[in-house]
Amino acid sequence: MRVEVRHDNVEKALKILKKKLFDDGMIREVMERRYYEKPSVTRRRKRKEAVNRQRKAIAKEQQKWQEAKLRHR
Repeated sequence: MRVEVRHDNVEKALKILKKKLFDDGMIREVMERRYYEKPSVTRRRKRKEAVNRQRKAIAKEQQKWQEAKLRHR
């Protein structure tokens, strides 16, 4: 991964690098690997994340329907 420093603006380059690492999932992976996690805890965490993703998607879909309903009134 590469970030270019322009006009001696290191702070902006660091901000861009952090954003790229976060979007790539590197920061999250480092945080997860900091300590050993038992396989059962990993499964539980991943299942919980999946449920949260589904709930978020359902809420977003319901919001779309409500907005469409309001537009047709």
